[in-house]
Amino acid sequence: MPLKLYNTLTRKKEIFKPIKKGFVGIYSCGPTVYWYQHIGNLRTYIFSDILKRTLVYNGYKVKHVMNVTDVGHLTSDADTGEDKMEMAAAREGKKAEDIADYYLKIFKEDFKKLNISNPDIWSKATEHIKEMIEMIKTLEKKGYTYRTSDGIYFDSSKFKDYGKMAKIKVEKLIAGKRTEMREKRNRTDFALWKLSPSTNSEEQRQQEWNSPWGIGFPGWHIECSAMSMKYLGENFDIHTGGEDHIQIHHTNEIAQSEAFSGKKFVNYWLHGAFLKFRGEKVSKSKGGLYTLSELEKKGFPPLSFRYMCLTTHYKKPVNFSPEILEASQNSLERLKNIIYEIKKAHSSKVMRKNKKNINIAKNEFLKIINDDLSTPRAVSFLWDILRDNRLNDSEKYELAMDFDRIFGLDLDKEEEIEIPKEVKKLVKEREEARKKKNWQEADNIRNRIKKAGYKVDDTEEGPDIKKL
Repeated sequence: MPLKLYNTLTRKKEIFKPIKKGFVGIYSCGPTVYWYQHIGNLRTYIFSDILKRTLVYNGYKVKHVMNVTDVGHLTSDADTGEDKMEMAAAREGKKAEDIADYYLKIFKEDFKKLNISNPDIWSKATEHIKEMIEMIKTLEKKGYTYRTSDGIYFDSSKFKDYGKMAKIKVEKLIAGKRTEMREKRNRTDFALWKLSPSTNSEEQRQQEWNSPWGIGFPGWHIECSAMSMKYLGENFDIHTGGEDHIQIHHTNEIAQSEAFSGKKFVNYWLHGAFLKFRGEKVSKSKGGLYTLSELEKKGFPPLSFRYMCLTTHYKKPVNFSPEILEASQNSLERLKNIIYEIKKAHSSKVMRKNKKNINIAKNEFLKIINDDLSTPRAVSFLWDILRDNRLNDSEKYELAMDFDRIFGLDLDKEEEIEIPKEVKKLVKEREEARKKKNWQEADNIRNRIKKAGYKVDDTEEGPDIKKL
């Protein structure tokens, strides 16, 4: 069953063919660790996790690298503004290194809560300055750079196919729309190395390094090129990120990387769409900029957010609101309750499994998920499987566990549900009615429990309470 992926570079869905048989190298643009990551950021990492899980499901060995930007990401794409890490250090009165470590720790905790598998390599920018300097030196020797008063810049006019992925028509760009010109030769030129202020002590940076061009720090774009090529080679299989990176960051990565090596940089570029709040991109001004911890405080388990993301294709915007998330939470709880029930049935008696039925279902699931990671159809197919009367509980349980290798929803894991006091009181009253064999009263109380959003099952160990 071929795996098809939508390649942003070609604007086509293509059959995936790895460079090396059975092996896939993936680089994902990771966080700038100056603040908490909001749920819009996390949606992109859920998508890259589904990609990795799908590759493993197809039998590939995966090497996954994710950068950690802990220097050089300025507040403007025009190579101006403050370094976000320096701003955070000043804001909190701490060392930039401590800021990075703290927010990376929170980010990794979010990964764990969302069942996002860690990359094989977390690649910190500050630990790869040497590689970045060497790359810039090579670009300089090849004639792709020039110097201004504030740094070393890449001359985009020297790279023939600049903007090929973003379909940029450089000659039609209006000065000041994409970047400010200042001393730049071309509107699309970008900084490879920024020079630090050396005389004004009030402007001294925490993070700066010696280089052949003077004391300074790397540009944001060069970081990803240097780190990805160090761990995955000058040409590798897949690069992922959010769609906001297409126009500038990934365009610049391609230009500097291919100018450096003379080779194609990446074969497949995959980009996740935005999270939207009330129809608009999640932002500070529009709202919806929740962190995962804030959603937890509102009573939403992290995996309900993962489930919500799975019900929309990664290339389409996800509409987010607390009401939509609540609906996803309820759906996930129902799904887990159904699987809990079939697991009990599967465990309580021996059921012969029809391998043919299982293989047909697995092949259909593979066909769906291999069609450019179509998680909405895959989730819908799982619901169909659970409703299919032609399958017994043992077959359904095996299939649900197999599909969850992709979904990562912990479908076999029972949630600890906090039962309200009033529901517990009703369950106790019902037990007393049952002991007195007052079946009418017991049924009435069961209905009251159901209206409260719970159900009670009678087992040998006592009443089993579940949320509807």
